Amino acid sequence: MKAIKLNSLAASAIIALLGVSCSSNPEKQLTRSGLDPDNFVAQVNGKTTGLYKLTNPSGMEVCVTNFGGRLVSIMVPDKNGDFKDVVLGFDSIADYINIPSDFGAAIGRYANRINQGRLVIDGDSIQLPQNNFGHCLHGGPTGWQYQVYDVKQVSDNSITLVMNSPDGDNNFPGNVTAEVTYTLTDDNAIDIDYTATTDKTTVINMTNHSYFNLNGDPNIPVTNCMMQVNASLFTPVDSTYMTTGEIASVKETPFDFTEAKAVGEEITVDCEQLRNGNGYDHNWVLDTAGDDQKVAVTLSSPITGITLEVYTNEPGIQIYSGNFLDGTVSGKGGNVYNQRAGICLESQKYPDTPNKPTWPSATLEPGQTYHSHCVFKFGIQK
Repeated sequence: MKAIKLNSLAASAIIALLGVSCSSNPEKQLTRSGLDPDNFVAQVNGKTTGLYKLTNPSGMEVCVTNFGGRLVSIMVPDKNGDFKDVVLGFDSIADYINIPSDFGAAIGRYANRINQGRLVIDGDSIQLPQNNFGHCLHGGPTGWQYQVYDVKQVSDNSITLVMNSPDGDNNFPGNVTAEVTYTLTDDNAIDIDYTATTDKTTVINMTNHSYFNLNGDPNIPVTNCMMQVNASLFTPVDSTYMTTGEIASVKETPFDFTEAKAVGEEITVDCEQLRNGNGYDHNWVLDTAGDDQKVAVTLSSPITGITLEVYTNEPGIQIYSGNFLDGTVSGKGGNVYNQRAGICLESQKYPDTPNKPTWPSATLEPGQTYHSHCVFKFGIQK
């Protein structure tokens, strides 16, 4: 993961602006998750950032910032009716800018890795930024997660964000207009809808990079959470986290979550793939075949009883078990984020799909509309 590196003058200007906006409101109205909206007001690359609150009749609250299109907090009821924040994040825009992370972000143009940052489109070779073990990760060092989305519409339960990405953005071809809409439904689901169009042939693969901790306490690792994945296959990786091109069976491996088991039950087993990923950092090939009415992943906490069901029309899902969180970053409320403090469930095309022609295509042509759909549905274990 990488973040924009601002020069000290720019960073100071943002922090100063945050301080002014805070002091101008002596009676702060905090969100249910304890966030101060004033701490999210800043000017970044000439655009204004803010914090937007979505609510539903059952009291659930989702906070979104247009900096990176990020889910900042998700407050859901536990088995006792107490509300818990179940995602990692920061208390201010200053932290999102200055501390490397992809917490909660709407990733683009291409989620996950492209091998050596190389693309061939219409016979032309394209060199993308190499920001992760020689590969292009999450659209490059200034991917959309580090840019400011424009707010197209916002209501009590929905927000639509727009990214106008110019031709050559991190060397990707085409002027692209992308939208992401977050809708908080009455049945406690976050419905995420992505669309994009282009004027040149390009590749698009958007996802949400929230780190979930259904324990409602980032000090308790997610290894105790029970997970089931509707996938009998996965895509192995090499020591640089790049897919090898193989599609392998999960059977008789630590990657078999076809029956529910604890995330940490086999995470320390001595096997090459877990060593290569430093834990789980792999793409599962979903058996749902693009049917977003079928459950792709189920996650639950034995402590809070909170459950999460993931639905998607995408062919794969990257499950990342917070392997590189190492206690050097503190997030909301001053909580230290240690290893396994959160788990990511990233609906997607497979990693490096543009260089593996037999895999589901990520190519977007002029006149076409890219569409990706993901639902995070919360509940209580029965």
